[in-house]
Amino acid sequence: MDYSQFWAMMPELIILGLFFIVFILDVFSKDGSNKKFLTPVSTILFGLATVAIWVLPAGTEAVFGGMYINDAACKAIKAILNIGVFIVFLQSAKWVDSDEVAIRKGEFYELMLATLFGMYLMISARHLLLFVIGLETASLPLAAMVAFNKKHYESHEAAIKYILTAVFSSAILLMGLSFVYAFSGEGSLYFEDIRNSVTGQANSGLMICALAFVIAGIGFKLSLVPFHLWTADTYQGAPTAITAYLSVISKGAAAFTFFVIFVQAFGTLYEGVWEWMMYAVIIATITIGNIFAIRQKNLKRFMAFSSISQAGYIMLAVVGNSAMSVSALTYYVLIYVVANLSVFTIISSIEEHNNGTVQMDSYNGLYKTNPRLAFLMTLALFSLGGIPPFAGMFSKFFVFMAAVGTHDIHTTLGAWAYGVVFIALVNTVISLYYYLLIVKAMFIKHSDNPLPTFQSACSTKLALAICTVGIVAFGICSFVFDWISVAVNA
Repeated sequence: MDYSQFWAMMPELIILGLFFIVFILDVFSKDGSNKKFLTPVSTILFGLATVAIWVLPAGTEAVFGGMYINDAACKAIKAILNIGVFIVFLQSAKWVDSDEVAIRKGEFYELMLATLFGMYLMISARHLLLFVIGLETASLPLAAMVAFNKKHYESHEAAIKYILTAVFSSAILLMGLSFVYAFSGEGSLYFEDIRNSVTGQANSGLMICALAFVIAGIGFKLSLVPFHLWTADTYQGAPTAITAYLSVISKGAAAFTFFVIFVQAFGTLYEGVWEWMMYAVIIATITIGNIFAIRQKNLKRFMAFSSISQAGYIMLAVVGNSAMSVSALTYYVLIYVVANLSVFTIISSIEEHNNGTVQMDSYNGLYKTNPRLAFLMTLALFSLGGIPPFAGMFSKFFVFMAAVGTHDIHTTLGAWAYGVVFIALVNTVISLYYYLLIVKAMFIKHSDNPLPTFQSACSTKLALAICTVGIVAFGICSFVFDWISVAVNA
């Protein structure tokens, strides 16, 4: 075996090395003052790891028999996910150091690094077996993270719902992959071999079932309708830092992997089979996510249905099936990371200073007592809603362009593509309505017991600063999308 191939896995090796460093520090530190250094050390080391992964050269060839590749597109999405994890580390620093969690802070960082390692494998996989290994490596630590608040019943309930739905979705996915293996004349699970085996063949009932099962399995990770029912309860019961991680990092990795699998393995069946499936799933996901978000009074459940709707917008890039699609998807994930994590950072900060409540009514009159937080929350919500000139407007514009870019409106499929984009535009108006409900509570509604004025921790302020700069600058500075386009199309 050529062990030099492991150099191609340098991003994974960096994360694995960081995991062992944190593990050793955790094991050999006493439960007293020594563990206070674990939070800053883990955050700083992860920041350095993020820079290292960013500057490492991308690979050009697949290794380990073609199962793994770390090309420019993979490197770009990994760097974006690292930025998100770094922000989560910052926003959760004070919570991790609290009396309830401090004794388990090492486990928090270890579990997060372990699940990130699994997502790296998913992103770089070019073989379905390696993809499944990465998927399970990412999913199992997430269940432990959801149950991290050991003394809270809601956290246990959320973890049980998550692990049960994860088990069933994995079983459905493996069933679909077994059908793919059976359908492949070469008996192979390589993406390229699957693509070659289905090229020029008639669409069979077995392959249609296989695609439906694969969409269902990965749709669970993305919270696509109708595979979304776990999302709201899990988001509500999990600690806010974990909810932020689930809503952004996990979703970004799954979206990119979804695109790679369906384009590289099933691309020749695009118009015949899975494009129609995705149109139905996208319409249902965006619409149902928006409608149910309007009814929510708990902000974590509110953001859960918002993330379901956002997943539908991300999938618009997938149905484009073009070079621009992967650029639009990657850019959307970047903007979604900074905007969504900005909201969750503010929710976490207010939850900490308001006896753990996350009800929307507790935000009434927030502008009078904490105007900066209210202003930053407004910027983030406007970006999620797609209001110009914030970055969210540009991300939605690019996924809309990707969805219709390769379609002729005079054909049946082209007309459907334009119809789906029109429905997405209508839903954007609906999303603006429920995002503005929070803005209305902060700026207009009066409260007899408003939230008192407080100062956020320095780490929280830094996380908010990074997110706000991204919300404002990533849309105005066109070179960001150009850099992503060059990277993913290389």
